[in-house]
Amino acid sequence: MRAWLSLPTAELRTTTPQAVAGRLAYAQASHHATLELAQRNAWEAEAAILADALAQAPGTWRVLLECDLLRLERRVDAVLLTDRAILVLEFKHGARRYEPADQRQAEDYALDLHDFHAGSRTHPVVPVLVATHAPAAAFDPPLLWHGVTPVLCSNATGLGALIARVQAAIAEPVAPLDATAWERAPYRPVPTVLEAATLLYRRNSVAEIAAARADAPNLTRTAAAIGRAIAATRALGGRSVVFVTGIPGAGKTLCGLNVVFGSLREHGAAFLTGNVPLVSVLREALARDAAPGGGGKARSQARRGAQTALQNVHRFLEHHVVHADEVPEARVIVFDEAQRAWDARQATRDTQRRVSRLTMSEPAHTLEIMGRHRGWAVIVALIGNGQEINTGEAGLPEWGRVIAADPGGWRAVAAPRVPAATEPAQRLSDGPVPWLTLDADLDLTVPMRSVRDGAAAPWVDALAAGDAAAARAIAARAADVPFLVTRDLDAMRGGLRRLGRGLRRAGLVASAGAKRLRADGLGVQVPEVADWFLNRWPDIRASEALETYATEYDCQGLELDLVGLAWGGDFLAPIAGSGWRARRFAGDRWQMVRGVEEQRFIRNTYRVLLTRARYETILWIPRGSARGEAWHDATRDAADYDAIADFLTACGARPLDPDTLAPARPAAAPSLL
Repeated sequence: MRAWLSLPTAELRTTTPQAVAGRLAYAQASHHATLELAQRNAWEAEAAILADALAQAPGTWRVLLECDLLRLERRVDAVLLTDRAILVLEFKHGARRYEPADQRQAEDYALDLHDFHAGSRTHPVVPVLVATHAPAAAFDPPLLWHGVTPVLCSNATGLGALIARVQAAIAEPVAPLDATAWERAPYRPVPTVLEAATLLYRRNSVAEIAAARADAPNLTRTAAAIGRAIAATRALGGRSVVFVTGIPGAGKTLCGLNVVFGSLREHGAAFLTGNVPLVSVLREALARDAAPGGGGKARSQARRGAQTALQNVHRFLEHHVVHADEVPEARVIVFDEAQRAWDARQATRDTQRRVSRLTMSEPAHTLEIMGRHRGWAVIVALIGNGQEINTGEAGLPEWGRVIAADPGGWRAVAAPRVPAATEPAQRLSDGPVPWLTLDADLDLTVPMRSVRDGAAAPWVDALAAGDAAAARAIAARAADVPFLVTRDLDAMRGGLRRLGRGLRRAGLVASAGAKRLRADGLGVQVPEVADWFLNRWPDIRASEALETYATEYDCQGLELDLVGLAWGGDFLAPIAGSGWRARRFAGDRWQMVRGVEEQRFIRNTYRVLLTRARYETILWIPRGSARGEAWHDATRDAADYDAIADFLTACGARPLDPDTLAPARPAAAPSLL
């Protein structure tokens, strides 16, 4: 764990506040940051408060000042390591109130350490907000156990008493906290897609923000494999398609962003995707990060820069088809969700909103356009397995066909699973072919989105396959999976708010085909996806308002910390050994879906929705309308919903119990929350 200054409490007590501030100023200079007088004054005040609060503390305790939290791009003011606990101290100098926003900030720092710092998982992590001029905040701490406690509040003069009472509330551990080992323990954050994009845009490397767990080294291996393929293609002056495969949430988009913004950015790559919401949200996130003040020329310039790097793949292809002599600026492009590239029929079809300029499939046009470069060119194709949700998606066979049609010009590199896939839409070729080189490092198999539970992805696979026994076995081996079931919409909202500790973001999702949710009071889709993903409460447009929901089209490729999934009547539970039953709503009634392809799309829709959360997903199954009641609604038959809830429970999803959830977000009260 990196801190600008680390010293035992005995040394802190004998060092003047001015000397502490001077050492921190020296550290700040090494980070090429400008030191303001207000910051130096704050450090001096903080050092004096800590020295006074720890006057009677054992001299072997340790204080770390300005601890870097890479994922948040922030620093913790101070971390106090006793022999029993990790206290995360956030100072608000001159503050006269314990503001809820400040409490959430302190709690978020503590949650970040607990989730991503290996040394913070076996002792209590205690977030403390120190509002220096606020009234005293009396509290009676309960016995504290492992994990992140509720936020504690103190003013400057009461901090010493608070620390003493926290220490007394923790049972003496079998193994005391070792401060030296704690500092040496790795801190490996897993950022969200939006956090990763902004970090990489600031010229970081994927290696710095890779894995949170020791079992996920393949993210950096995959990034290295992409780099090797690009270097080899460049050295030979050839043309290559590099296929990066992986399960949902394994880090494919992160690897693609690393090509565009990170350590592989030297080639001026562009990130192309047909996912319009993803482009919109990423562009706006980069613009807001570059110009946090909002508005003006700075944000406009940032938006233009983001538009160059993040492009709509359909517009990119049509532009270069119309301008047949124009060579793309980038020699390397990242084609996001390349398995969803349109086949020739869909690509050339006119619609009410557009007249197609394409004459071939999108994979064929992509190879032709990038082939205009003299010398080398690379297409990095990101492949999401089991996420096809639209008609006209060509899948990998079309990429294989167009590469094979020009074996002298294009070659491919992919993981062994690509030619060996059992599902035809996921198979690049039938067996070995001369134009394909295999590299196992190009397959991402470890789920990264689910921060605490690697069993979430295989559990979803078993659930989607209708295999309750397999799903239940996975849940049993994992000692539960992060999926909770409720039949009450208000309970789902309440559960999300109570689980949404710190700055974790919650939101509602639902299938676009779940047309009858409006009868239960949930019928408004998210109007502006960038505001929904980026704005924070109390902005009612934010996802945290829990008023509108995102569909699979809004949220594919993006993620939330906590998800409330409203289960619709378009995907009914298996019965009598059959698989899931898919339906579409037409007119005033449901129709069973008989086509295999459309059934697969609806199944994949729920696979996408079930894999959007980094932490818990609460599954809300409406109660429906009971047969025999005066106003029975056959489109919302209670028996159908009961069967869904029963099946989810049989698979190992746990009933939502509000009494066992984490504390709600901080209220404006200066007490133990």
